[in-house]
Amino acid sequence: MSATRRAPLPSSVLGREEKARIAEQLQRYLREELQQQIGGFEAEFLLDFVAERIGAHFYNRGLQDARTQLAAQLDALDDALYQLEQPTEPRR
Repeated sequence: MSATRRAPLPSSVLGREEKARIAEQLQRYLREELQQQIGGFEAEFLLDFVAERIGAHFYNRGLQDARTQLAAQLDALDDALYQLEQPTEPRR
């Protein structure tokens, strides 16, 4: 895929159970750390808001990390291929 054409992000990458579990974690955090009570629907709306506003930053960072790892592995593979090369000059 070229740098100018972007694949759209799925509207919801979290499953229902995963989203509910994260919403519960948000509720617990807000209650314990900020002494704020919110319901389950509010927590899911907050999660949607945060995911929409900053999710792409985390997604892009994940892509950068993947590129870094892939480049390191390609360098190692390239080195291994050079070691397999046969001499082309006759020995004297």
